[in-house]
Amino acid sequence: MLIEIPAADGTAEALVARPSNGPGPWPGVILYMDAFGLRPRIQEMAQRIADWGYVVLAPNAFYREGTAAEIQPRTDMTTPEGRAAAGKAAFPRVGRLTTDKAQPDIDAWVAALRTLDGVAPGPIGTFGYCMGARLAVRTATAHPEVVAACAGFHGGGLATDAADSPHLGLGNASARFVFGHADHDQSMDADAVARLGEVLRTAGLEATNEIYSGASHGYSMADTSAFHAEATERHYRELRALLDSTLKG
Repeated sequence: MLIEIPAADGTAEALVARPSNGPGPWPGVILYMDAFGLRPRIQEMAQRIADWGYVVLAPNAFYREGTAAEIQPRTDMTTPEGRAAAGKAAFPRVGRLTTDKAQPDIDAWVAALRTLDGVAPGPIGTFGYCMGARLAVRTATAHPEVVAACAGFHGGGLATDAADSPHLGLGNASARFVFGHADHDQSMDADAVARLGEVLRTAGLEATNEIYSGASHGYSMADTSAFHAEATERHYRELRALLDSTLKG
């Protein structure tokens, strides 16, 4: 189902997925979409994770650019050409979602999750894909008092030379982290992965920070040519282990 959330610069849509069976309340988690936005693939992923026993909130982080329906890709992304064509519209949006815009939105997403029907009091989790991995990390560093689990998959730009690089805030975090990086990813190369790992260690955080061999950027998105089934199932296993151990233990 879609709900509306008061965000920093207007009203944002968000997907909400709940377990198909069983009584609540359930721990709450925030799913941050990739650059291609809220669409059936994100809804499918949110429901699969919800059926592990979670309430999943997936906000339209690009609400300033339009509704979820308006920014959905119009091409068949299962071919490289179609994915590239969709990227011409999608990727510039990522650059326009600057840190100063993203941070107050994150506060709104956390507040909204904690007021949803069926969400248990206590710690929450957050995870994201592509540029959504950056939002997940920023959520964990901005709200260490509530975020107990944070994960990023085929994330880009997590550890850069920029003054507002997400990894620079990890000293504020208290969550457990899981990162599953794409192999040979120009947006998160081996040096950046190593930099992220060093900061995680220095901060004393419990974390895994691994490269999924053979999996390209976007590997979890079954509606694109980047999909890698084995890496996707691995990400589900590692994400579920993280969420269950931190939010249900």
